[in-house]
Amino acid sequence: MKMKVLQTISGFSVQSGGTTSSTYALMDGLWKIGASADLLTVRPASPSEVSMGKGRPWLKEVANDYSRPFFFSRHAQQFLAGQDYDLFHCNGLWMGVNHDTCRIARRRRLPYIISPHGMLYPAALKHHAWKKTVLRALWYNRDILQATCLHATCTQELAHCRRFGYRGPVAVIPNPVTFPERVVRKVDASREDHCRRLGYLGRLHPIKKVENLLHAIALLAPEERRKMRLTIMGSGASGYERFLQSEVHRLGIEGEVEFAGFVEGEEKFRMLSALSALMVPSVQENFGMIVPEALACGTPVYASLGTPWSVLEAEHCGWWRENSPETIAQTIRDILGLPESVLTEMGRNGRQLVEENFEPLKVAQMMNRLYEWIIKDGLAPESRPEFVDVLW
Repeated sequence: MKMKVLQTISGFSVQSGGTTSSTYALMDGLWKIGASADLLTVRPASPSEVSMGKGRPWLKEVANDYSRPFFFSRHAQQFLAGQDYDLFHCNGLWMGVNHDTCRIARRRRLPYIISPHGMLYPAALKHHAWKKTVLRALWYNRDILQATCLHATCTQELAHCRRFGYRGPVAVIPNPVTFPERVVRKVDASREDHCRRLGYLGRLHPIKKVENLLHAIALLAPEERRKMRLTIMGSGASGYERFLQSEVHRLGIEGEVEFAGFVEGEEKFRMLSALSALMVPSVQENFGMIVPEALACGTPVYASLGTPWSVLEAEHCGWWRENSPETIAQTIRDILGLPESVLTEMGRNGRQLVEENFEPLKVAQMMNRLYEWIIKDGLAPESRPEFVDVLW
């Protein structure tokens, strides 16, 4: 009998960010390899928002009946309680749908997996810490610690799962990356004499430390600043966005910085492919979907030491350095000093890295193997996949 898996996620809107895009790529990959896997989500409340994967056979949407403050959905509860699945796989934490997935799995004596998507990192736990302390005491300590398996996207996240106290199996499976169609890096032969295009793309939030990019630009000499331009792509906390705009004005770098707002889909990949380098100065990132997405476009990446991307240096496709303004300023100088041919070579290296490690069908096969180990093999030690960490 073919095993049936149900993944769940609290929201699947196009505007939701990296977790949504990686889950979409994984679900599509699972279906393409013939796995029987569905995704349950609650339809967006706003008519202007659309769920990713609309029309896909694996997408199971229920009407939005979220009740605050914990965003429980009776429709989602009824779906979880009434369907015939062999395993539940929960994406994320702290929302009612996440808890219901775990609670109903235990009630039905079904195995369940949790993908925390970075939500067990110290910085993430400190954000609204008082609320999470209450939620952990009520539900989530039990939900997490009694999970059949946790899914980490990198070894750094594995370490944080263990630090949280989880003793069960942890599968280290990277997020899949969808390769952009009809988008290739635009190499302008005349760019040697023109400015380098740098970019930030992502949610605008204080943990992203976008202001460090601005402070770094202010440290450059005037002749260096004339050779570069930073495009900030994204939206988020309105107060933080206003702060960034005021910093641009205070630092007198209006000529070197532009705000492009939220971008998505083919436009996102087009803008990524036009960059000389993507800049990721975050305090901390779990996987950071934008990094491999930029690499897939053939664009080199600078990422801070708070991200799990040391491979950028090892594979000569970017820079993995501190996120201080001084270090970022030096990185920009390095980018300005490189010939376009070197940046192009770095871009090719990055795309090859993504093809070899994060292609959706390869990642889907790893996840499906994990499902088989849990459902068919009953966690048998002798058939444990090599990417699963155990403390047995």
